[in-house]
Amino acid sequence: MWIYEKKLQYPIRVDTTNPTLAAMIIEQFGGADGELSAGMRYLSQRWSMPNNRAVATLNDIGTEECVPTGYQ
Repeated sequence: MWIYEKKLQYPIRVDTTNPTLAAMIIEQFGGADGELSAGMRYLSQRWSMPNNRAVATLNDIGTEECVPTGYQ
């Protein structure tokens, strides 16, 4: 199902650090309003849906939210 290649899609070299930018990126990815959190909410709410159409919709949205933007 998954193929894992341990290499960066876009290799980078970090010369300086920017803690403010790092905090913003972390918040967007895994923070309270981040994509990962939203995806997990959609995927967990699908279990309480009353019909298969709603389950499928939340499953599709949750899966899409979990995909990193670089792969879309």
